[in-house]
Amino acid sequence: MISNSIRTRVKKVFLGGTTSDSKWRDYVMPRLKIAFFNPVVPTWNDAAYREELFQRENCDYCLYVITPRMKGFYSIAEVVDDSNVRPEKTIYCYLDEDNGLAFEKAQKKSMVAIGKMVEKNGAKWCHSLDEIIEYLNTNV
Repeated sequence: MISNSIRTRVKKVFLGGTTSDSKWRDYVMPRLKIAFFNPVVPTWNDAAYREELFQRENCDYCLYVITPRMKGFYSIAEVVDDSNVRPEKTIYCYLDEDNGLAFEKAQKKSMVAIGKMVEKNGAKWCHSLDEIIEYLNTNV
């Protein structure tokens, strides 16, 4: 027997970007009406890395929030790469401040330049966590 019901696939967002004790995910996750993958785990290992790559490839959206707490530059490379390869699902945001740390003037200028590059590539640049939440909840 064939069911008359239509199954809809639940959309999901990959929560990439700054880790390093940043709390932006704690603000965003409870406010989302969309499923999400949080790559922050207690122990980073090869299995966690493989799962992150899988989720980044398969989630409907890839969000990258960059904050002054970032230690490395890999998240910046990811957002620029995704804005080229998957612009329709890439979202970028940077936060001027994060738990007492702030970008310097030159760093902020770079974050703005990255945002412009991401937009030029066809991806989405959000300017606040609330804008991200609204965008994702509107597009579930």
